[in-house]
Amino acid sequence: MADIKDPENTIIMTLKGGDVIIELLPDVAPAHTARMKELARAGKYDNVCFHRVIDGFMAQTGDVANGNMEDGFNIGRAGTGGSDLPDLPAEFSKIPHARGSLGAARSANPNSANSQFFINFKDNDFLNGQYTVYGQVVSGMEHVDAIVKGEPPMNPDRMISVKVAADV
Repeated sequence: MADIKDPENTIIMTLKGGDVIIELLPDVAPAHTARMKELARAGKYDNVCFHRVIDGFMAQTGDVANGNMEDGFNIGRAGTGGSDLPDLPAEFSKIPHARGSLGAARSANPNSANSQFFINFKDNDFLNGQYTVYGQVVSGMEHVDAIVKGEPPMNPDRMISVKVAADV
């Protein structure tokens, strides 16, 4: 596992294959960083499926309203919701959508990000400046690469748990 430099701004996401360590970017996207930590600390991301996983592009998850595979789950609804918290304003930056970067999923409205996010499988420069980047996988990307593909997957993978490293 990677050395954790800033436990308060590091996420430990447990997938079926092992832990994924994500360094958040509070100096770049403070609101998105704070939202991820708030939802993680409330256990809202635990058991949430990866509802949109496109090979060679990205894996999307984080629908805390409809994606929890242990609470009235319906794959047809996963990806249509967020949290009960207000949407976030865009925090665009010069940080590229590189392999392993964490991007805020949203609707056509740039200020509609809420709880959903995606992890890029490869450099996706065409997303630069259009979606907020607020984290980077520093360890465990092989577990992200192994997530079951599909839009939606027939038998989706899930985030088993999502924790702030300072709390572990």
